Amino acid sequence: MATVVLSEAEKVYIVHGVQEDLRLDGRGCEDYRCAEVETDVVSNTSGSARVKLGHTDILVGVKAEMGTPKLEKPDEGYLEFFVDCSANATPEFEGRGGEELGSEIANTLCRVFSSESTVDLKSLCINPREHCWVLYVDVLLLECGGNLFDAISVAVKAALFNTRIPKVRVLEDQEGSKEIELSDDPYDCIRLSVDNVPCIVTLNKIGYRHVVDATLQEEACSLASLLISVTSKGALTSMKKMGKGSLDPESIFEMMETGKRVGKSLHTALQKILDEEESLGTSRQKVGFLG
Repeated sequence: MATVVLSEAEKVYIVHGVQEDLRLDGRGCEDYRCAEVETDVVSNTSGSARVKLGHTDILVGVKAEMGTPKLEKPDEGYLEFFVDCSANATPEFEGRGGEELGSEIANTLCRVFSSESTVDLKSLCINPREHCWVLYVDVLLLECGGNLFDAISVAVKAALFNTRIPKVRVLEDQEGSKEIELSDDPYDCIRLSVDNVPCIVTLNKIGYRHVVDATLQEEACSLASLLISVTSKGALTSMKKMGKGSLDPESIFEMMETGKRVGKSLHTALQKILDEEESLGTSRQKVGFLG
């Protein structure tokens, strides 16, 4: 994880501000920075999204490929997560640092998406035990400016919302051998429902209060944080403690309640952006990487 070095005086200044519900950039403890979300930014994918949150910049691409269902779930497709940390994002990603963080993020995403109801995996099955769609979700960290996990989860949800999977017909001949025919009509496709896809909300404990969407400077003042995944209805689906410090039960309960409340408004804001962007259709101006 990218880190910054602060003097004791700078830390005291940040901590005191947080206790008064006033952060360095003028936000309150429960306020997110403005996020830029753009979908359909990579042409050779089934779905993609780019999210910029402060100085954190994330690109996610989803590729749908045909595979074989897993033995334990013969009538479902599945998702695979890969995370790549650009060496330009922070010097700490050169060498093994980026690999370790990439594995940690991929494992966290697997856990967040492990719930049965997150994505309708049965809709990805083409032919039980024989063929299914596998969604390869590639996450690229372009720049790290704090609050990585939240930004990544928003980008993953946006990319899955943007994903189009070709419709498939299974044809069987007289001898019983099956042939798969893919529709070549780009509008004849399956869309995934992202209603139950959670977003991650990271709460950093600073002093006796906690903040959401921490900057790198605020992360440097926090000894412990709670990473929770929340659905659009405010249901908590997973939780993970990060950092070397400890959290008392009362703090954990307060952070969970804040996370649920903030998570619901994060989902609402994201869905509004996604719906607005989609309503523009092909006429919308794409910013891509030139913006």
